[in-house]
Amino acid sequence: MKRLSTLALTSIVALTAGVSAAQADKLTLYCSAQEDWCQLMARSFEDATGIDVDMTRKSSGETFAQIKAESTNPRGDVWWGGTGDPHLQAAEENLTAAYVSPMRAELHDWAISQATSAGDKTIGIYSGALGYGYNTELLAGNNLPEPSCWMDLTKPEYKGHVQMANPNSSGTAYTTLASMVQIFGEDEGFEFMKGLHANINQYTKSGSAPIKAAGRGETTIGIVFMHDAVAQAVAGFPVKVVAPCEGTGYEIGSMSIIEGARNMDEAKQFYDWALSADAQNLALQVNAFQVPSNVGAETSPSAPDMSTIKLIDYDFKTYGSSDERKRLLQKWDEDVSTLPQ
Repeated sequence: MKRLSTLALTSIVALTAGVSAAQADKLTLYCSAQEDWCQLMARSFEDATGIDVDMTRKSSGETFAQIKAESTNPRGDVWWGGTGDPHLQAAEENLTAAYVSPMRAELHDWAISQATSAGDKTIGIYSGALGYGYNTELLAGNNLPEPSCWMDLTKPEYKGHVQMANPNSSGTAYTTLASMVQIFGEDEGFEFMKGLHANINQYTKSGSAPIKAAGRGETTIGIVFMHDAVAQAVAGFPVKVVAPCEGTGYEIGSMSIIEGARNMDEAKQFYDWALSADAQNLALQVNAFQVPSNVGAETSPSAPDMSTIKLIDYDFKTYGSSDERKRLLQKWDEDVSTLPQ
């Protein structure tokens, strides 16, 4: 009887160890890039490593809010993609973990600068300039002039023709808000946002949704990162991409390991893999036209040429800080979103 009990106990321990090992080979990925890119990254990492990936796609603002809500019991392991500002805020609030990847030597300086400014709690994976796109057929059909500047979008003739995301949920829209404050100064920047608000037909949840709506003919103009507008044009929609004349902000799309990740080893494996040229080249398969952070990765010839765009010296440290982001969003909620349209 004692021998049988010992054998049973040994079997249970072995079974438990096997189950634990099986459970360890997994990764929970929060993704804030476009859906098909998120899926491709998840499945490709599975193929490369045998690690099962549970991927959830949400916008940058939504993902930040989820990670914050789960901070006492983290459920995610890695947050990949989305604008850098909320990643920087997550780092400041100790929601993400410091990690220095051996892949850093292969990255552009701007990607490493993003890591340095956050105490190595995030890193740049791509960059892209802010702008807008418009549906050329709708513009002509409504006898509207071609816009070329930010201020054009506040003109009365564009009332009901402009769409952008809500800066509370979208990293793209928060970058828009922070860019206007930096381009025009805070007072004039908020006056611009008020003038723009009068012409907005809808605030979407996702940052790329406005240009997809423009491509489908549901709105005339969509404020987005320019690479998202290029994607619509390349897909055959009648979309023209605009780099605004006053200059514009840009994003450093980022990646972070979540503090307290249940699958830390797998998270680091994904982090290293995602910084490789091969992983970043996957963007080309889904027409993602950002500039990759690995110097050896390929940039699509259709991608916006950053050297020809008038980029502002975007202050990532200030506008990615928790206090400044909360302050600007509260001011937008109180002074802009409540205004009649």
